[in-house]
Amino acid sequence: MKTLGEFLIANQQRIQGSTGEFSKVIHALRLASKVVSHEVNKAGLVDILGEVGTTNIQGESQQKLDVFAHELFIKALTNRKIVCGIASEEADDYIQVKHPASDENSKYIVLIDPLDGSSNIDVNVSLGTIFSIYKKKSKGNEVVLEDFLQAGTEQVAAGYILYGTSTLFVYTTGQGVNGFTLNPAIGTFYLSHPNITLPPEGHIYSINEANYASFPQSVKDFLKKRKAEDLNYTTRYIGSMVADIHRNMLKGGLFMYPPNAKSPNGKLRLLYECNPIAFIVEQAGGMAVNMDKRIMEINPKSLHQREPFFCGNREMVENLLEHLQK
Repeated sequence: MKTLGEFLIANQQRIQGSTGEFSKVIHALRLASKVVSHEVNKAGLVDILGEVGTTNIQGESQQKLDVFAHELFIKALTNRKIVCGIASEEADDYIQVKHPASDENSKYIVLIDPLDGSSNIDVNVSLGTIFSIYKKKSKGNEVVLEDFLQAGTEQVAAGYILYGTSTLFVYTTGQGVNGFTLNPAIGTFYLSHPNITLPPEGHIYSINEANYASFPQSVKDFLKKRKAEDLNYTTRYIGSMVADIHRNMLKGGLFMYPPNAKSPNGKLRLLYECNPIAFIVEQAGGMAVNMDKRIMEINPKSLHQREPFFCGNREMVENLLEHLQK
């Protein structure tokens, strides 16, 4: 079975002029994910559960593991001198990464949600990490805000890491989606899910129906019609986006986070959650949209911009769009 390292080398050799810099970014994310996985599995045994008493830029309470994962991924990416900038969902602003003169040509920037689903930490439910990689667009040695405000179509790669019954590293570079499972005994990721594609049909929908009363009428109409027409239609909602998305990737389904009274502009962050997940889902044969357009074609206006988000099987999303556009 091929390891993640072997997979990266094999694909790197196919690209003319490749310097190996991209592979180093993936290796840094892989290293940090193994440490986060180890800490997650110790929750309840050591003092890593609970809130730290602070909030992030979104006004959400930060868990101890939130802060730990954020600091760990930042450290892993900066210590290897392979990126020129990082933006994290847990930080107010982007991070400028400066290197010695000999390393000034680093061209990659990383946007990351270090620990998705952190509200589930204390109850032992699956968590995840979501990342997105772009190339620096601006001239000069320093990154600027515009380097991070790129449309999702400009992504070089995107992925998620699922910390569940096993730790799974899933990513795409625009050449399909592949998943690697961690063998914790030796600390190596092995290719366990090659060429992931969504099943042709889906019967699962993942949505927080507690907010149903304030959903747009078009979303309510879609749910009523779909449930009436498909007796196999069923709800599966974990509340950890990575876990919900991964299940639907393998089983077939539709993930929905429409605007509601609490989040009239949507709740999910375009740069840290929507764009990378959209890239992965599209590469697996699915679709990802907001209320009226393809997610990856949206031009971001701010680092922490929120959007309504719907993604999953192409047929299910197209059916949903018919209702949204009425």
